[in-house]
Amino acid sequence: MCGGGREGAVRSERWAHARPGGGRGMWRRLATTAAAGGPRAAAGLPPAGLWRCGGGGGGARAALQDLKALRQCLRGSRIEQLALQGRLLAASHRLVSKPPKGFEKYFKRSGRNVDPEESTPPNKDTGEPKEPESGGNGGSGGKRGGKKDDSGWWKRMQKGDFPWDDKDFRYLMVMGAGFASGFLYFYFRDPGREITWKHFVQYYLARGLVDRLEVVNKQFVRVIPTPGASSEKSVWFNIGSVDTFERNLETAQWELGIEAANQVAVIYTTESDGSFIKSLVPTLLLIGIFLYAVRRGPMGAGRGGRGGGLFSVGETTAKILKDNIDVRFSDVAGCEEAKLEIMEFVNFLKNPKQYQDLGAKIPKGAMLTGPPGTGKTLLAKATAGEANVPFITVNGSEFLEMFVGVGPARVRDMFAMARKNAPCILFIDEIDAIGRKRGRGNFGGQSEQENTLNQMLVEMDGFNSSTNVVVLAGTNRPDILDPALMRPGRFDRQIYIGPPDIKGRSSIFKVHLRPLKLDENLGKEALARKLAALTPGFTGADISNVCNEAALIAARHLNPSVKEKHFEQAIERVIGGLEKKTQVLQPNEKATVAYHEAGHAVVGWFLEHADPLLKVSIIPRGKGLGYAQYLPKEQYLYTREQLFDRMCMMLGGRVAEQLFFGRITTGAQDDLRKVTQSAYAQIVQFGMSDKLGQVSFDLPRQGDTVVEKPYSEATAQLIDEEVRLLINAAYDRTVELLTRCRDQVEKVGKRLLEKEVLEKADMVELLGPRPFAEKSTYEEFVEGTGSLDEDTSLPEGLKDWNREREEENIDKRVQESTV
Repeated sequence: MCGGGREGAVRSERWAHARPGGGRGMWRRLATTAAAGGPRAAAGLPPAGLWRCGGGGGGARAALQDLKALRQCLRGSRIEQLALQGRLLAASHRLVSKPPKGFEKYFKRSGRNVDPEESTPPNKDTGEPKEPESGGNGGSGGKRGGKKDDSGWWKRMQKGDFPWDDKDFRYLMVMGAGFASGFLYFYFRDPGREITWKHFVQYYLARGLVDRLEVVNKQFVRVIPTPGASSEKSVWFNIGSVDTFERNLETAQWELGIEAANQVAVIYTTESDGSFIKSLVPTLLLIGIFLYAVRRGPMGAGRGGRGGGLFSVGETTAKILKDNIDVRFSDVAGCEEAKLEIMEFVNFLKNPKQYQDLGAKIPKGAMLTGPPGTGKTLLAKATAGEANVPFITVNGSEFLEMFVGVGPARVRDMFAMARKNAPCILFIDEIDAIGRKRGRGNFGGQSEQENTLNQMLVEMDGFNSSTNVVVLAGTNRPDILDPALMRPGRFDRQIYIGPPDIKGRSSIFKVHLRPLKLDENLGKEALARKLAALTPGFTGADISNVCNEAALIAARHLNPSVKEKHFEQAIERVIGGLEKKTQVLQPNEKATVAYHEAGHAVVGWFLEHADPLLKVSIIPRGKGLGYAQYLPKEQYLYTREQLFDRMCMMLGGRVAEQLFFGRITTGAQDDLRKVTQSAYAQIVQFGMSDKLGQVSFDLPRQGDTVVEKPYSEATAQLIDEEVRLLINAAYDRTVELLTRCRDQVEKVGKRLLEKEVLEKADMVELLGPRPFAEKSTYEEFVEGTGSLDEDTSLPEGLKDWNREREEENIDKRVQESTV
């Protein structure tokens, strides 16, 4: 009851006594109600009714004052009511939001929040609560349903909540309680006071204060005094041996004259003094650390949250990719035939009836082979991104571990996973790690690699056409793979992905030019074609590197966009290496390099089958002191004359040094190596020697150990003679050509010393137009090939390769194609 309300009630009562008539009764009832029940009781009466209760005249002012006091009382009571409601709501929220202790896990599973601070915030747009994220406080806890919902038992303890539902916390608590109990027991126990043998005999045995003696562990004797004879519970002394103690005790009692019936009783006991447990503490600590590391380490967690531990190393490390791949077939170019093959695999998995109606069976597997950087792994990634079936990927080296039997176990587990997720695609990258030919390098012992390969052969041969599992593999060393792995029935198809041609390079450039911010004056179509003509022999990885280097060069010079000159600099960077403008060359060395490169340029300019020259420079790049860029043809077959002209062009630098300086240097080492390889290839592999005849032998690869040559010593001697004659003939022809064109070499050498870099226009100015026809543009290179771009059209059966089709649509399309 507020004070204002009480005062207002008193005033109303006085005023009612002063007024005659019915108003007095009404005000008396109001005053009585307000005095008894307070403002809450009078709140139901309207102010207008109160005003009509009073009479007119001078009493109106007093009535108005009483009415104001009553309103203040009512307002104060309303505030008290709202405060009480707030306290009730807060108390009920606390009671409802936090479950009883010990039942937290049941509330978590039902999706309720345990801590009100962790409640889901409302959405800013709609005002509704946001959906809980996976692995949050919802019902997706546990190892299988998602990420386990535990923010850490240490954080929960800091909040005042003991996480008894956490297994690790329970283990730690049990171990801590055990250690604490042992420590408290051995720390607070009373072992007694230590005395000597002499003290025992004089103060205890001679005075008859000994009740009994306890020989503990044959190491010390505990003296139990007679009850009431001493304040100490027990004392003890060490003994050397039990026999010595017994003799000394018997002698002491005989000297003291103690009769046999009154002699002290001796009891032998065995007790634990904690020394054994103390000695085990370091060992137990090391074992605990090891088990914890094994459980938390790489071998402690299995796939998909399965039980971890040391024995989980046999589980496969393959990953199932579904929605986290952003590579599509539109991002893969330059290998349209391989893309069609892979599309057919995916189409069979999505629409098997299209093939089964004709009696066809899906190939068991496909082997992607080719040089490094041609897009084998990228094609597999695009397959994972496009296919609507599970895509399982693993690396060949992941099967080989230090434990025996891990490789075969992982192969079995991987194929079991594939069968479980069928239809699916299984991709094994770098399969040569486990697919090497058997019987090599195994000197009588077990080979883990061979066992893994045997298990893979068994698993792949065990598939049938109804499993709908396709196995893809990638390698750049198909020559070392086991023949049993490559036979039909395991890998039915061998898909070779080689370096792209000029049309393929143009398509690849279009893909990699998409994210770049090009100059407004550059068209992507024209730029891609021009760059494709300037990069013969480049793979997809090289083209990607060129585009990235161009963007880096533009950013290095703070250009707002990437220009054409940046791509040209990037091509030079990839071909020749990093430009070293700060490398100091002596004047005589610089002159030697200039005339060396001039000799190459002039010989290539006046030989018909030499590659056209684009640029020559004497700025050091990479390991070389000079650099010349040529534009080789898109050519797969070479004649003897073409190879001979190439040899002459490579010898032009050495001949120029000899003609202009009268000495030779080590700068021609790389040229001589290439000339020697070309000569041996012509004689040994290509059968271009009249004396040796039409024979061909394999040349040893770099790094391979040659145990025995496939030809006799006489043949080897003949090969060496033919190679020497061929190189000498090329050298003589180069000397004759540069002697005739000495003035031209002089002009080019001096201009190089002056400008350091010469373009094709400079060469035309110095030497005149090249006397032979040459191709330099994209349109000239693709002339006569049918079209300017790659043929990316799909067969009729692969139009909807990535979508499931109804049987009626398939039958209709078959009928249309028949008509």
